[in-house]
Amino acid sequence: MEQKYEFEKVILVGCHTTEDDLRFDYSMEELASLTETAKGKVLATLTQKRDRVHPSTYIGKGKVEELKMLAEEVEADLIIFNDELSPSQVRNVASEISARIIDRTQLILDIFAGRARSKEGKLQVELAQLQYLLPRLGGQGTQLSRLGAGIGTRGPGETKLESDRRHIRRRIDDIKAQLSVIVQHRERYRERRKKNKTFQVALVGYTNAGKSTLFNRLTEADSYEENQLFATLDPMTRKMILPSGFGTLLTDTVGFIQDLPTTLIAAFRSTLEEVREADLLLHVVDMSSPDYFQHEETVHKLLEDLEIQQIPQLTVYNKRDIAHPDFVPSAKTETVRISAFDQEDRVHLKQKVEQMVIEMMESYYVEVPSTEGKLLSQLKNDTILRELSFNEEKQLYVCKGYSLQDHQISGQLNKYSF
Repeated sequence: MEQKYEFEKVILVGCHTTEDDLRFDYSMEELASLTETAKGKVLATLTQKRDRVHPSTYIGKGKVEELKMLAEEVEADLIIFNDELSPSQVRNVASEISARIIDRTQLILDIFAGRARSKEGKLQVELAQLQYLLPRLGGQGTQLSRLGAGIGTRGPGETKLESDRRHIRRRIDDIKAQLSVIVQHRERYRERRKKNKTFQVALVGYTNAGKSTLFNRLTEADSYEENQLFATLDPMTRKMILPSGFGTLLTDTVGFIQDLPTTLIAAFRSTLEEVREADLLLHVVDMSSPDYFQHEETVHKLLEDLEIQQIPQLTVYNKRDIAHPDFVPSAKTETVRISAFDQEDRVHLKQKVEQMVIEMMESYYVEVPSTEGKLLSQLKNDTILRELSFNEEKQLYVCKGYSLQDHQISGQLNKYSF
């Protein structure tokens, strides 16, 4: 018999410290979406406006009392705070309220843990979780540490907290070692792709903008797609053929999010390294979201942090069929509006990509002997062939098109160009 999944009853708590009311409302809505993705049911939301968060309880003492009564009234299982809480804040609020308490970072880590598919993804998440947990372990700091050092204070005399800390640190080192091996593997793959001079396109964008849906339909791949935040965690690369027959590699990447936890930015740096190597970025923006502009800004900021904002970009405004009534394109780059489900739109997108690829290429005009079958085949796959005709008199193929600079085929073309 199919097991029915029980949703946890959740109260969301936010502290409004900025002047920007819209940004705060939006981050609370996003917290509700994250909660839903993590299989939680939001029963109530409690917010407080303050100059700064309360150092010991995040919200003021009076609000903690209000939260305690609300939690008892709705029988909440879980209370989720919209910012990262310090160990002492968690401890102080937990001493007043019986429901479990987590913060935005833990919630995102929990979603990531459920989404990771590859070995690397799982290790990245575990690393981020352990790094988050380490300073919060026990919550009582040095009080639980063993006294003194040297003979008689080690081994069985060590507290549970100390042994836990040692175990976690050892596991962190172990994961880092495993990840460095995986990163080296990926670097070798990238080097090989670079050597073969394959044109690389990367999909970037805010979480749930429709990247995986688009990726699957442009490449006939089977990346996980779902109308949820963080449906994709592991980068996936597949071949994408442009209208001319030119082959490119398309990479689907993890979705960006506002206020991404610092532990995760560090952990997912290597996942986003794929983007660094791209020749072209397709920045997918959800036109149906009222916060599309905020999403665009967040992605631009993270691309700047990764120092890759100089890579040519095409902004792909997705979900054209359900666009928000107030939508106005704001991108400073080339743009295209599509619905990932519409085949004509996808063809139009590929044509636009091809146009941008040509701008990065050099034109060629060659006459190839009919005996050079292999070269002719390469011209069809590795260059954008615009014209191919056979000259009966000379028994030569006249070829016109565009090729990437530094591609190994350039040397062969030079032999036949004039």
